[in-house]
Amino acid sequence: MVAQLHEHYLSQIKGFQLCDVARSGTAALEFLGRKKYDLVILDVFMPKMDGLQFLAKVREKDFDVDVIIVSAANDKDKIKQALRLGAVDYIIKPFEFERFNLALCNYQRRHHLVEEQQVFEQNDLDSTIIRQEKGNLAVLPKGLDKHTLAVVWEKICSFDGMFTTEEVAALVGLSRVSIRKYLEFLKAINLLKLDLHRGSVGRPVYKYLCLDKKSDVLNVYMH
Repeated sequence: MVAQLHEHYLSQIKGFQLCDVARSGTAALEFLGRKKYDLVILDVFMPKMDGLQFLAKVREKDFDVDVIIVSAANDKDKIKQALRLGAVDYIIKPFEFERFNLALCNYQRRHHLVEEQQVFEQNDLDSTIIRQEKGNLAVLPKGLDKHTLAVVWEKICSFDGMFTTEEVAALVGLSRVSIRKYLEFLKAINLLKLDLHRGSVGRPVYKYLCLDKKSDVLNVYMH
């Protein structure tokens, strides 16, 4: 179930392709021994061999692969060990799509820089590898457009209270199916809340509520 959730999140991010899913550290090592991978999304709690033991084996065998840990393990010792073993990021469960997206986009940019350049200037390292500045790195899920998102957000901010998908679709001029993708994204990054609204007449209707019209969180997606 966890692997399927990660696969779903990964499918929303441009530039990444799921190659294989391993159910244990032992199985993952067998994969690495047969095929070249760029990145492993790794949990700490796994059967037979936990994620940190797996990561130590990866370094011992000198596999040329990067690792991002996504785990509920949040104690200091495990996090320190993971970072010392070369994990490029550590995401603590439960997490939101935005954090996963940011980690993958940070990694993607660093990966391209290291692969494409032979000699580095300090500015390259500062802006891309060291600082990982959020403002330039987050990207929208597949199928979403930043200009349309800006229009959708503008219309949402014009509502005083709750609103439906149909109401936003009418203002923007897009289908309900298309608008729902934008609304679900905004809900995933905690800008909208979805509730079952019981009107005085007719069946209940799902309505959205904007949680923070002054939030600047969308700025990281508008570069």
